[in-house]
Amino acid sequence: IADQGPPGAEATVTLNVAGNVLEVRHCLRLPPGIIIEKLNADQYVDKRTGEVKDFTHNTTRADDLISVRQSLKRLRDLINANLTTPETALWVTLTYADNMTDSSKLYEDYRRFWQRFKYFLAKHKLPPAEYIAAAEPQGRGAWHLHCLFLFSEKAPYIPNAEIARIWGHGFTKVKGLSGIDDPGLYLTAYLGDLELTEAIDLKNTAGRLKKTSDRVGARKAVIKGARMKLYPPGFNLYRHSRGVQLPEKYQMTEAQAQKIIDGAPLSYEKTVVLLGDDGETINIIHYRQYNRAKKD
Repeated sequence: IADQGPPGAEATVTLNVAGNVLEVRHCLRLPPGIIIEKLNADQYVDKRTGEVKDFTHNTTRADDLISVRQSLKRLRDLINANLTTPETALWVTLTYADNMTDSSKLYEDYRRFWQRFKYFLAKHKLPPAEYIAAAEPQGRGAWHLHCLFLFSEKAPYIPNAEIARIWGHGFTKVKGLSGIDDPGLYLTAYLGDLELTEAIDLKNTAGRLKKTSDRVGARKAVIKGARMKLYPPGFNLYRHSRGVQLPEKYQMTEAQAQKIIDGAPLSYEKTVVLLGDDGETINIIHYRQYNRAKKD
């Protein structure tokens, strides 16, 4: 199983296109049938027995690290879908001078900042922007916001002092992203302290996932469990403006996917085995990631 490689040309795969980053997923077997039917937010029916059961709701995001991993992956894909040319973006960190711990105030402050920032761009005849903003809790309870401002051309120079003035709540830091070929991986690792090689957490509630191979080396970032525990239950890690582009997902054959990939270098590959309660293999999932930005 560890040597399970790419599927044949006629095999059905899922292709996720997020800017320059393309991910191919192939399931060796069909997933098991759905055995529950949701009744409401709190209850479901077990189709095997007809028994009505209660959902177990998490009290913090740390209770379900798989959910955190998925949220950060969606953010990574969203960033890559909108940042094929890093020179068109500014990466801005917004902080508070005081120990601001109110998560609801965080996004309200950002909403007002965004309105002032759009006014500043228009007033100075600078190109309009879209945004992707992600929140990061600090150990002392305070919040930071990390923002990508996305322009249709090369990002304008805006002094850090000017952005701090528009923000009005504390320190800011502005960085360019030139030379980064996988900005989603780079920024999400930084923003969320999450390992973005999609390593599988062996302590997930199903207890059935096992990572068996990891070929083609990739940069690693570390999941800091303590930081994940700081997110309030149900908190949205990120938001974005309406004009951002969403990643595209398709089902097709391996041969059709390779036509779209068009020789882009393989940057990451792994195989995951899904085991049943009896230890038998339920499914084998093969992932590959290609990066057109690395193509010669």
